[in-house]
Amino acid sequence: AGEKVALYGWVQYLRCQDSTTNLCLSFIYLKGSLKEKLGELTVESVVKVTGTVRRRPEGQENTNMPTGDIEVLAENLEVLNTCRKLPFEIKDFVKKSEALRMQYRYLDLRSTRMQQNLRLRSQLSMRMREYLCHQHGFVDVETPTLFKRTPGGAKEFLVPSREPGRFYSLPQSPQQFKQLLMVAGVDRYFQFARCYRDEGSKPDRQPEFTQVDIEMSFVEQAGVMALVEGLLQYSWPPELGGLSQPFPCITYSEAMRDYGSDKPDTRFHMKLVDISEVFVNTKIEFLKSALGQSEGSIQAICVPDGGVWNNVFNFVLAVRPEGTLKSPLSKHLSPSDTEGLLGETRRPLLGKLRLQCAELLEARGVALRDPTAFHFLWVVDFPLFLPKEGEPGSLESAHHPFTAPVAQDAHLVYTEPLQVRGQHYDLVLNGCEVGGGSIRIHKAAEQLHVLKNILKEDVSVLSHLLEALDSGAPPHGGIALGLDRLISLMVRAPSIRDVIAFPKSFRGHDLMSQAPDYVSEEDLKPYHISVTWPPAKTEEK
Repeated sequence: AGEKVALYGWVQYLRCQDSTTNLCLSFIYLKGSLKEKLGELTVESVVKVTGTVRRRPEGQENTNMPTGDIEVLAENLEVLNTCRKLPFEIKDFVKKSEALRMQYRYLDLRSTRMQQNLRLRSQLSMRMREYLCHQHGFVDVETPTLFKRTPGGAKEFLVPSREPGRFYSLPQSPQQFKQLLMVAGVDRYFQFARCYRDEGSKPDRQPEFTQVDIEMSFVEQAGVMALVEGLLQYSWPPELGGLSQPFPCITYSEAMRDYGSDKPDTRFHMKLVDISEVFVNTKIEFLKSALGQSEGSIQAICVPDGGVWNNVFNFVLAVRPEGTLKSPLSKHLSPSDTEGLLGETRRPLLGKLRLQCAELLEARGVALRDPTAFHFLWVVDFPLFLPKEGEPGSLESAHHPFTAPVAQDAHLVYTEPLQVRGQHYDLVLNGCEVGGGSIRIHKAAEQLHVLKNILKEDVSVLSHLLEALDSGAPPHGGIALGLDRLISLMVRAPSIRDVIAFPKSFRGHDLMSQAPDYVSEEDLKPYHISVTWPPAKTEEK
């Protein structure tokens, strides 16, 4: 109280009362001689106010504001800029469509919620840097954005060059570079890496995103996992509660058996249970039919205290080997839900059904998943290879082609690759994958065998990596944490777009600037590119 201050900001409210007029970003009283300046003001105008701090009268304190015990007696008001009529009010309680928010993102970012999200992201990132650099001796290294195509994984964006027919690719991750840095002797590397994936219109995905990329030499799986647990514990905001170590860890087989998912939500139980033995002598036709087929089974979802909830639903599943199901629960599902479930194979189908059951229960008032809880989980021992969809007899990497096999399974790489487990580990939070990594293949001969003989890849594309591995590469491994996804779960945002300053839309468009945009034929000439327009688009042009 008594201090002279200068306050800068945006006018949030304009209120006129009998004896005073006040504008509110903080609580500011204007002297009578300043009131006429309000005539040119609109909400969201930018002002500078100078005045004297004083305590609010007893009984008029506002406990909902950090500055609620004081007010400012204004002595001067300077209007730095007025504001036009805006397309929406910048108040958290005013509902706006996401399209409108993204079109006027510079306004949406003024909201309290978006300000808090971005500031938390900044604080978390700074704490992560402190932990890695100052406590564990990591080196922050930037890697190129313009690179070349990487075999396997997601589809990459292409960038034309001025040499006819030659293109760069935007890296889907710095995978090769971080392995090359291990060969180079940078034994502890990290960066906040910008990554790019041309995944089309996938829900809640972004064509460009940020991951906390980490790689270490002379490390085993347990070492990487311990580092990440320490990193999250150190950087975790105290207002969200503490994290206990170590995080629970289950195998891929256990996850699929108990939850029907490789990223299970462990905030609630309701595990899958095989009850085939109970129905060995059943007369019920659809159950009998399922058990009569090879690998057919009868599965149940175990609902704790289920007797209390019999009025909600009651069902049993008969799962046929081809992945079809028969269940009374299907009447509770929409046609699109049912179609999606039946398109899955057995265990993932049951995993989705488990989540549907949780949603049904919660919709009827059953408290099942604590929205304030954070359940981290490691999932390990994934298959190293999977059958390639649509190509019988061909295999693809379950993670990426640089993952090393589990030591006990290494000999099977040459005889039974589908039986090999990989040294891959995923970090799951509340049913969402927030990180993934592996111990890498560090010997050139083993990497060559995987690429050439198992995956049938063109090894010339990776000749530089093979030569590096043959130049004294140390054992190494690492992980990448999805920063956008992690923060969206921390702040309980409905979409990762709510924790990114300038995100793309569902279709990958920037609604504010209208990117991507058309390029003239003249601009395309140096890149030896011409556009073949679809018939409808040609008429439009």
